[in-house]
Amino acid sequence: MTIPKLGVAVLLGLLSIGLDGTIRSEKPRPMSAPIWSGESAPLDTGRLALVIGNSTYPDADSPLPQMTRDAEGLANALRKDGFLVDALDNATGLDMTRAIDHLRARVHLNSLVLVYFGGYGIQSDGQNYLIPVDANIWSEEDVRRQGVSIDRLLSQLKSSGARIRLVVVEASRRNPYERRFRTYSHGLAPIQTSENALILSSAAPGQVVEDPNELHSQLMTALLTKMDSSRGIEEVFNSTRNAVVAATQGQQIPAVSSTLTESVDLWPARRGAPASSVGSAASGRRE
Repeated sequence: MTIPKLGVAVLLGLLSIGLDGTIRSEKPRPMSAPIWSGESAPLDTGRLALVIGNSTYPDADSPLPQMTRDAEGLANALRKDGFLVDALDNATGLDMTRAIDHLRARVHLNSLVLVYFGGYGIQSDGQNYLIPVDANIWSEEDVRRQGVSIDRLLSQLKSSGARIRLVVVEASRRNPYERRFRTYSHGLAPIQTSENALILSSAAPGQVVEDPNELHSQLMTALLTKMDSSRGIEEVFNSTRNAVVAATQGQQIPAVSSTLTESVDLWPARRGAPASSVGSAASGRRE
């Protein structure tokens, strides 16, 4: 009789969500979770974020130490301005699936949702897959089976009712498993977006980024700076791209893809507007 009770206890203890919104796994992790800042503005349940930074891939040759630092920096910045943030570092496939399910459960019809992923991403058959740290990849079929499809994630958020979908992807890297594949592909494929989505990727489709030996990546350094000085989200993403191009002398050109049909104020609380105001006055592109 004690075995079933123990099994239930273990299952219930696999995942816990802290009061600050950080998702923590109770099972062994490749790297201990960082201490996320508890400082935040009053939380706005209409402004949701999922932030994932994967640095330690036991099955890949090279770690990506900047990715957990980038995730921490972004999560803290979002929390300070009232976003309700779930944050993970070195997430397994199970961690990522549960975090996405938890995010979707919070979404309502007026939600603005931001998803950040830093780590390895691989394209296969024209789709992009975010790779969890416990992936064991020997073929493209493994990529599709074990990775998280960006296109599917965007579709899930739309079907859950999210009004605005924002995605930042730092995964335009050389495929660490490419020697195991019959074919080669570098960087990410173009990300298909439906209405009212905005995507920022660290490089143009098919291009790869070399990670500098610095505290943060070029993309995150620029993004955190522009988030402090800009208000509209399209302005933030476009200014981030331009700053990275200037800082790298054109060696890295981030990609911005927008299907927004309205202007979106990233920080409405800074100008005294209600925090739940997702969109501001309609832009000229509204139909």
